[in-house]
Amino acid sequence: MLFLSRPLAFAVAIATFLITPTADAATIDTKAEQAIIVDFQTGAVLMAKNADQQMPTSSMSKVISMYAVFDALKSGDLTLESELMVSEKAWRMGGSKMFVEVGKKAKVEDLIRGVIVQSGNDATIVLAEGLAGTEDAFAKLLNNKAKTIGMENSNFVNASGWPDENHYSTARDLSKLGRALITNFPEYYSYYAEEEFTYSDITQKNRNPLLYRDIGADGIKTGHTEAAGYGLIGSGVQDERRVVLVVNGLDSAKARAEESSRLLEWALKNFDNKTFFAANATVAQADVTMGKASTVTLVTQEDVLATVPKFDTAEIKVEAVYQKPLIAPVKKGQEVGTLKISIPDQEPLETPLYAGEDVPELGFVAQAVAKIKHLLVAGT
Repeated sequence: MLFLSRPLAFAVAIATFLITPTADAATIDTKAEQAIIVDFQTGAVLMAKNADQQMPTSSMSKVISMYAVFDALKSGDLTLESELMVSEKAWRMGGSKMFVEVGKKAKVEDLIRGVIVQSGNDATIVLAEGLAGTEDAFAKLLNNKAKTIGMENSNFVNASGWPDENHYSTARDLSKLGRALITNFPEYYSYYAEEEFTYSDITQKNRNPLLYRDIGADGIKTGHTEAAGYGLIGSGVQDERRVVLVVNGLDSAKARAEESSRLLEWALKNFDNKTFFAANATVAQADVTMGKASTVTLVTQEDVLATVPKFDTAEIKVEAVYQKPLIAPVKKGQEVGTLKISIPDQEPLETPLYAGEDVPELGFVAQAVAKIKHLLVAGT
């Protein structure tokens, strides 16, 4: 059953009072075939369109290839100064290129920039072969990495996103990848904000249009094939709050630039992250039967943070859900319920609730008396 204590009702009333609803800015649509916007810190989905629909990923696949490379750097299997041989396969690879030379070695850090800034298919294969021996073996490594990230609807058969009907992902999975990349490899993420890179006297600009619009964007990767259309994994920060977005299936580079910047600005402008309860703060008082105390405080073990619309908070609901009454003994730290925060147009946020203190059970005689009282009350 639901139990909303007076302290909890008071907290909700303050939140509603402080952010007076003035307009409904918490909805948006897009021309993209597939799209999703996710708050980086909370994971709240702010907007989604066909987010679980399988789609070709084109060069956005290079993000998981770089994830594998960064993982190897972190483990010491590679260094930024390592040099890798350029195979004929890598040299002959079509599409966007870094223009590495066959039979020569290239430094790992240059190859990373060649992939991220120049979107070089050739550089991606050099890294794949250097790390796993063959591109096929590297693809298997990518699928293993995808599983650890929680990408449940993706399959990779090459390193670059070269068209293949068995090579696919979803907008939701790519948003998980973007969040994991930034979380796990902050020391390497700055490469994604670089606007140009010169190799072999050839300067190429970063294809990410968000980087040139002064809206807080600092990544991540574009993609385009005839089958996929124009796509982008993007991220940006404003007032220390970050979002990750994915769009795909747009019909031109111009549409990709306009849609991705519009969606990024909307997500950064129209939402805030609010702490509803601090760690170990009392959320509610739960009734207890057969115990030496009649109630126990319910607390969360971590701060409860949620992404809320700035201009439309009237319908936010906060509930403590538990089986009433709790039956003693209750141990401090025992999970006894759930805090549920319902925000319009989002999946409900659910956080475990724990007992804030011990409630020992009554002795045998006292329990018998309590049971009789309970039966008498229940029968009235």
